[in-house]
Amino acid sequence: MSVSYQQPASTSTKLMLVSGMLFFGVCNTILNKYQDMQCVGNCTDPDPTKRRYFEQPLWQTLNMFIGEFAVWSVYLYQVWQSRTRIPPSAVNTMNAAVIIDDVGLSKPYEKKKLTWSRSLLFWIPTLCDLTGTTIMNVGLLLTSASVYQMLRGAVVIFTGIFSYLFLNRRLRSFEWVSLILVVSGVSIVGLSSVFSPQTDAGFEEDSDIDYKSLLGVGLVLSAQLFTATVFVVEEKIMAHYDVTPLKAVGLEGTFGLISVLLAMPILHFFLADTHPTFDIRVGFHDFFDNPVVWQIGLIISISIAFFNWFGLSITTSVSSTSRSTIDACRTLFIWMVSLFLGWEQFSIVQVVGFAVMVMGTFYFNGVISWPLKSSEEDESERSPLLQSQQDHE
Repeated sequence: MSVSYQQPASTSTKLMLVSGMLFFGVCNTILNKYQDMQCVGNCTDPDPTKRRYFEQPLWQTLNMFIGEFAVWSVYLYQVWQSRTRIPPSAVNTMNAAVIIDDVGLSKPYEKKKLTWSRSLLFWIPTLCDLTGTTIMNVGLLLTSASVYQMLRGAVVIFTGIFSYLFLNRRLRSFEWVSLILVVSGVSIVGLSSVFSPQTDAGFEEDSDIDYKSLLGVGLVLSAQLFTATVFVVEEKIMAHYDVTPLKAVGLEGTFGLISVLLAMPILHFFLADTHPTFDIRVGFHDFFDNPVVWQIGLIISISIAFFNWFGLSITTSVSSTSRSTIDACRTLFIWMVSLFLGWEQFSIVQVVGFAVMVMGTFYFNGVISWPLKSSEEDESERSPLLQSQQDHE
C-alpha cells in the first residue's frame, strides 16, 4: 500500500469518528448494566427480593472478546486490499489513515518481526484484561453505571505510576499534582456512592452505608490495576515488535476467547457449588433461555467491535488531549442517560467528584495548561501514555 493512499482526516470525518466512538462507548456501559437488570428466575414472585437477576460477569467478558475478535474481519480485508492494490474504499476514506492499520507501510524505525510464536506475548495483557474486565463486571452489578464509569478514570493513576516504574517515563511535578487531583475526584465519587445509596432493583438499604456499593467501588478500583498493566505491557510489546493496533486487538480477542472458554469449566469445577455465578449450566440457561439477555449480549458484542473500530481510527485522527476529552464526555453522557432512565438519582457530590477527576485528567494530558508548568517541558515524553485506553472495553 503506498503512502499516497493516506489522506489527512477532514473535519467531517473527525466528527463522525468522535460521534461514533461516543455513541458506542456509551452503549457498551448502558447495555451491560441493562443486561444486569434482566430478571432470569422467579420473575413472577411478588417479593422482589426473591427474584433472580442476570449476574454472569464471565459471560459479559466473553461478549467483549467476541467484539474484539470481530476486528479480524477489518484487518483481513485490509490485507486483501493491500495485496490486490485496490484504491481506498469508502470505508478506508471514512476512518482516515486506513483505519490506523498501516499494512505494508514502512516504519519510521526498524522493529522485530512479530512471528506467530512472538504473538503469544499478547496473551499476557489478554489475561490481565480478562481478569480486570470480569472484576469490573462484578463491580457494575453492585454500583450504578455512572459511578462505575467515573471510577474507571482511576486507571490514569495506575498507568502513570506503572509507566514511571516500568517504562522509565519521567513524571514532572505538575503531573504528580494532576494524579493527586484524580485520586481526590475518584475518592469523592466512591464515597458518594457508599454514603448516598442509589435505588436498585429488588434492594432497599436501611443502613447509612451501602456496603454493596462499597464492595462494588473496591472491585472497580482494584480492576484498574489490571487495566493499567494491560496498557503498559502493550506499549512495551509494540515498542519492540512490528505490529499494528488493529492486529493487536484481534490477537487479544482471539486469546481472550480461548482463555475464557478454558476458564469456564475450571471455575465451574472449583466454585460452582458456592458461587452460582461461575456455574456453566446456570450461566448457559440464564443467557440463552432469556431472549432479551442473549439479544442484548449480541448487541454488546457488535457495539464493542464498532467501539474498537472507531477508537483505533481516532488514534491517528485526533490528539491524545482530544481523546481524554472524548472519554470525559462519554462518562458525562452515561451519567445523563442513567438519570433519564431513572436508574439513579442526581447527586451534587458526584458532580463535584467527577469535575475534580476530569480536571486532573485534563491537566495530566495537557488539555489544560498547568499554571506552574514550564513552557520548555517536552510533551512527547508522555504523549503515548494513555493513547490506547480508548480502544479497550
